[in-house]
Amino acid sequence: MAFNLFGWNFKKTKEQEKKDDAKSFVLPENYDGALNVAGVAGAYGAYIDFDGTIKNEFELITRYRELSLLPDVDYAIDDIINEMIVMDGSQDAVKINLDAVKVTKPIKNVIEQEFQKILVLLDWNNQAYEIARRWYIDGRLYYHVILDKENGGILQIRYIDPRQIRKIREVEKEVDRETGVELLKVKDEYYTYSIRGLHYNAPSSYSPVSATGGIKIRPDSVCYVHSGIVDKYSASILSNMHKAIKPINQLKMMEDALVIYRIARAPERRIFYVDVGNLPKSKADEYLRTVMQRYRNKLQYNVETGEMRDGPRFQSMLEDYWLPRREGSQGTSIDTLPGGENLGELQDVEYFQKKVYRALNVPLSRLENSQGFQVGRAAEITRDEVKFAKFIHRMRLRFSHLFDDLLKKQLISKNIISLDEWDDIRESTKYTFSTDNQYAELKDAEVLRSRLDTLQSIDQYTGKYFSEEWIKRNVLHQTNDERIKIQSEIEQEKKKEPTEDENLF
Repeated sequence: MAFNLFGWNFKKTKEQEKKDDAKSFVLPENYDGALNVAGVAGAYGAYIDFDGTIKNEFELITRYRELSLLPDVDYAIDDIINEMIVMDGSQDAVKINLDAVKVTKPIKNVIEQEFQKILVLLDWNNQAYEIARRWYIDGRLYYHVILDKENGGILQIRYIDPRQIRKIREVEKEVDRETGVELLKVKDEYYTYSIRGLHYNAPSSYSPVSATGGIKIRPDSVCYVHSGIVDKYSASILSNMHKAIKPINQLKMMEDALVIYRIARAPERRIFYVDVGNLPKSKADEYLRTVMQRYRNKLQYNVETGEMRDGPRFQSMLEDYWLPRREGSQGTSIDTLPGGENLGELQDVEYFQKKVYRALNVPLSRLENSQGFQVGRAAEITRDEVKFAKFIHRMRLRFSHLFDDLLKKQLISKNIISLDEWDDIRESTKYTFSTDNQYAELKDAEVLRSRLDTLQSIDQYTGKYFSEEWIKRNVLHQTNDERIKIQSEIEQEKKKEPTEDENLF
């Protein structure tokens, strides 16, 4: 298959062109898991050294998905996504906050409208949970962004399986004539896509990409959001589940061992000591088998037909034992071999279950279904819940890159803003996720209560030892913008207050 150029790209800014032209003896930090390859002229103009990386990443993503289907892991992931994406029907799961963006009010209104269009293209109201869960499990999320050539803007967003696409970064090498140092420069970046996946028949070093049947896609036509966790050995993106792989496997092993032990040790078995007198060994064994067949009757119940039938007559480790006993001993006797006495002990299984939850950053208190959520003072919330709330906040910040990337493509393709303006807007743009966890609200209320108590204690010293400006800055911790805004609001409210004469009427 031909190695085609597919997609579209924005014109780079002068600042970006300077960065791309910069040469160094080290490559830029690989924060997005792109595969760095040496660009060499050839039949298709690009040769890539996969070196087995694609196959490993394909298998890794498949492993993440298999582990996510286990009941304990699915329960923990469900807890994380439910906290991260709250869909209660009364409000939007995510809103854009442009208060800090320094643009005119009409531009802000347009940006908010375009953001709502992006949510519609994602089918956010119906698919928000599935999108976030898919990103969490795989550790990456790819979308093909299709532009509307007539009207501009995004026409459609299509999901791409991460096992079918990989980001490639071509590196150009050049030897400095004065120092002899090998200088490196990023020559090009693009994505390689194959509908059959990039796992099969991994090519050898420096084989052409066309050997895998892949096509070349420009970066701007792909929306790529990852977990931010990069493997230090293979430079591939890892999922948030990666650190839990070992405890999950240990938990599975302990559960399987427990089931096997219970099946083998649960039944009480009998030991038959049969007196064989002075019979030779061959005659004694034959006599023992005769006695076994005489008293042993194995019945099996057929759940489909409801009938009973005789099963195969072979000795099993889970059944009775028949042992010969010579003359002069105690004669024929029957003893009982007790079953397992510690079948109800689950401490080892519970240990690995808690270890899985710790690896996934889920509070251990959520393992107990009987424990309810207590709405009280923030000081009463456990430390695990505080860490979990911070973890969810970090997850939301990383996931918000999805909205950044799509909003950038939407605004620039419709000529609402320029590429240079986007860098300034992006730094000030925030996304507010709805939440049903009362921790943040309780913490803010308690902090405000503490500051007001301190303010009441220091009020008698105001104007003598402390100025009002110092109190606003150090006790109430108000920023300069907040102080100006609050003072302006106070003055406006004073103007609206009715006089005493007006109150009489």
